[in-house]
Formats: sequence, C-alpha cells, structure tokens
Amino acid sequence: MSKRGYAASKKLLTGLIGAPIAHSASPAMHERAAEMLGLRCHYQLIEVAGADAAGLAMMLEGVRRLGFAGVNVTFPYKEAVVPLLDALAPGAAAMGAVNTVVARDGRLTGHNTDTTGFARAVAPLLAPSGNAVAVIGAGGVGKAIAFALANLDVADIRIFDSEPARAGTLVSLLAPRCGARVAASVEDALHGATGLVNGTPVGMLPNRDMPVAATLLHDKLWVADAVYSPLITPLLAAAQERGARIMTGRELAIYQAAEAFELFTGLAPSTDVMGEAFDAVMAARSSAYVTG
Repeated sequence: MSKRGYAASKKLLTGLIGAPIAHSASPAMHERAAEMLGLRCHYQLIEVAGADAAGLAMMLEGVRRLGFAGVNVTFPYKEAVVPLLDALAPGAAAMGAVNTVVARDGRLTGHNTDTTGFARAVAPLLAPSGNAVAVIGAGGVGKAIAFALANLDVADIRIFDSEPARAGTLVSLLAPRCGARVAASVEDALHGATGLVNGTPVGMLPNRDMPVAATLLHDKLWVADAVYSPLITPLLAAAQERGARIMTGRELAIYQAAEAFELFTGLAPSTDVMGEAFDAVMAARSSAYVTG
C-alpha cells in the first residue's frame, strides 16, 4: 500500500516475530507513533518458539495474505527468515540478517534497521581515531552491530562467538569493508579494545548472566548492550561500577523502530514520541518488578 493509501485507510497492521518477546516495547512505540500521525495501528506480537523453516514460512505467508504492512523479526529468526523472502535490501543481503520485513503487492522484502539504528546510537561514543571494538555474538544482532561499526569506519573489529565458525563467517562478510578478525576468547577480543558491544541475549530477563567477566571491564572502555530488558543489564551495571561509559539498548530500540515504521508506511515518525512510549513501558515494567 502506498503512503497515500495508509493515510486514506487510517489503519495499519504490523507485528513482531520471535521468542521470547512478551517484554517487547515495540507495540507501544509503533502504535503511539501511528496515533500521532493520524493512523490506527495494531502491532501484533507473534511469539513462536522453536519454529523450523516450514513454520516460519507459514507465518510469513500469513503476513503476506492477512493485510500486514510488514513485521519486525527478532531473536532467534533474523537469519532464518532470509531464504524465505522474495527480495532483500542491499544491506540485509550483505550481512544475511533481517529485522524488518515489508509486505507490498504480495511480495516480502527484508531490510535491516538494526544496522542503521545502532550506527546512529553508537556514533557519539566513537573517537575520531583509534577505535578497536570487541563484539560479543555473531548472530543476527551481532552481524548488524559489526556492519554498523564498519560503516562508521571502525577499522579494528574483534568478533567473539561461542561458535567460532559463525564468527569466521561474519569476519569474511566484513573483509571488504574493514579490518575484522575472529577473537579466540572474550579476553582476546577485549585486549587493547576501546569499546565493547554485547550482541547476544545474555542478560535479558529472566537471565541475569554476563557475557563478559566483570574483571575485564575498566574505566578506559565504553560498553554498549543491545539488550534493553532490563535497561541496565548486569553487564552495564558492572561497567558503571568500574567507571566505563555505557550505552543502554534504548537508543537502538527507538531508532531501529522508527526506521522500520517508515519502511512500513512511508511516513517518518517522531523519535521523541517513540522514545516517550518506550520509557513509559520501561517505567511500568520497573514498577511491576519492584511491587511484585
């Protein structure tokens, strides 16, 4: 549907495929952004754990046939959906990971707004020169983070993943863009690094683990986490205690959502409005956690 079509219909159906996603702030952000633009949006959480290719294909066929403008895709399906789509935007094709699927004229096209969203969020932390960044995780989120750093001209990117072959694949994809290497361990990745990014779900509630030992954190390091539930993850809390600059998952969540919304509708949403919706969700969750 065209931008004019959405404005005329005043209705918008979008959603999120992944698991677990009950914590997601995306419904509030998208629905509030639509309301401010005079649209009525329903953002459906489609939580299916353990879906195989056939199951994912069935979900995507529903997106195609049921009038969705598109859906977001999150853990653990950002890579698995790639071969099931009709087309890929260049950035998504380059990394082999998708977080946004646009449905238009019966065709599904994959995009990756995590990359551009993270680049926008992390840019203020990067020094004009001398950046060496450790990225933990080479899955869908880790790929987007690494490509964002490469697009920001970070020349030294160290990738660690519990599956070394997956880290190797990501390094191969990055090779034409920057100097990236597979790290043999978290310690290896962090040796001499100026920045650290967690691109894994470790630390997402109810998990309270850390992807990096606290003893490896220090005040010369900046630390970012893609997880936003909780906003201050165990990793970020430990980094703060050791004097490191930190970046929560808030800005990434907001910026990637804003770009996805624009892909779905052709309309540019207010990131301030989306940020307010995000903050309200997090405040309510924090209050429920304390009183519960």
